[in-house]
Amino acid sequence: MKVAIVGYPNVGKSSLVNRLTESREAVVHERAGVTRDRKELRTDWNGRPLTLIDTGGVDLEDRAALAIQIQDQARAALADADAAVLVVDARAGLRPGDQEMADLLRRSPLPVLVAANKVDTARDLPLATEFHALGLGDPIAVSAAQGLGTGDLLDRVVALAPDAADEEGDDDGVRMALIGRPNVGKSSLVNRFAGSERVIVSPVAGTTRDAIDLPLEFQGRELVLVDTAGIRRQAKVGESIEYYTALRSRRAAQRADVALVVCDATDGITTQDLRIAELAMKSGCATALVLNKWDLAQDVDLDHERARAHAKLRLRPRVLTASAATGRHVERLLVEAIALADRSRGRIPTPQLNRFLSEVVAARQPPVGAAGRGARSGHRLRLLFMTQTGERPPRFSIQVNSRARVTRDYAYFVENRLRERYRLEGVPAIIDFVERSERRPTGSRSRRAA
Repeated sequence: MKVAIVGYPNVGKSSLVNRLTESREAVVHERAGVTRDRKELRTDWNGRPLTLIDTGGVDLEDRAALAIQIQDQARAALADADAAVLVVDARAGLRPGDQEMADLLRRSPLPVLVAANKVDTARDLPLATEFHALGLGDPIAVSAAQGLGTGDLLDRVVALAPDAADEEGDDDGVRMALIGRPNVGKSSLVNRFAGSERVIVSPVAGTTRDAIDLPLEFQGRELVLVDTAGIRRQAKVGESIEYYTALRSRRAAQRADVALVVCDATDGITTQDLRIAELAMKSGCATALVLNKWDLAQDVDLDHERARAHAKLRLRPRVLTASAATGRHVERLLVEAIALADRSRGRIPTPQLNRFLSEVVAARQPPVGAAGRGARSGHRLRLLFMTQTGERPPRFSIQVNSRARVTRDYAYFVENRLRERYRLEGVPAIIDFVERSERRPTGSRSRRAA
């Protein structure tokens, strides 16, 4: 069951959503207008799964371009929902904006509840009675800050559709996060993937502030696209809003199977783009770089950009080109994202890995290193056996005669050959060099990337 949470700006919708879902996923700030896109969050009440759709504050009298887009997103949330909760500020009292929202909801076929928020103590309960005038039934006194009345609200929400059949999401789907600097076109790409204006796009940098999940089906595969706020350089994150939205972007990468680091092709791959790609890969997320706005890039040398990315990033992610404005190569991004996720989840048979190991040794002899564990000095490193011990991201174990003889340079050589052979570019593969006498440590399936 989907429930749209709507209301005038700064009445506490996102705070209420966080309270009802027992999370901090929705961005909350004392400034009005922080929430702009619609964001879906799941919760459970008395065994019933619910999806709450947090929306931006709607002022129907505001005709600014961004305000109109927020209104459109709220209307889209209502069109997608099974019920609606109109959140009002009990302390501020009944305002014209509340009346306008109530008029809009009365014309909707959805069942509607009124949640009078900011009733933080029992003495404030009478404040809720004023909202009977909205004509939407008995208002429910709640406090997002204190939790007062939230259980009653959820009881009423569940009672609106007691026989509705809710389906759980597909846990086997691919989660794909779009991350990058502000105003590089992440939201435009999401809308192009979705085939509709699913998230707000504006030339003003920083329009997206939440990490927005969007379910999508592509070529028979279930995807969840995650549009995120732009990540600025740390020195430029001057507001608390930007700090928390950047934090959510990082968490989105940690929860994703694949991250597409969106870059502005007219700028080339910047130092900040490289930092963001490194952040994604360190979280254990398969990663590719996307030069968006390729239709506007006149003097960009693609080979140079790819060589720079490979020189700076150890995991050597692929560098792709696309244009959200024209749609060029956009579908290819989804194909590549699914392939990356599959390679990150896949397993390579042990016989194949040991044939690969023999070819690596034939291509470049292991080094002669210092002796370890009492062995005589001057002996050569020997690679004895290789197997895969984990996935998501893939992890491998190579048995050696002496771990002390494994040089950093040779370990990188083996890693790079492994990426080339099995197309693991951008996948945070981990290789453990284990002495033959050692037992593989528990926890070898850890998701932490080296």
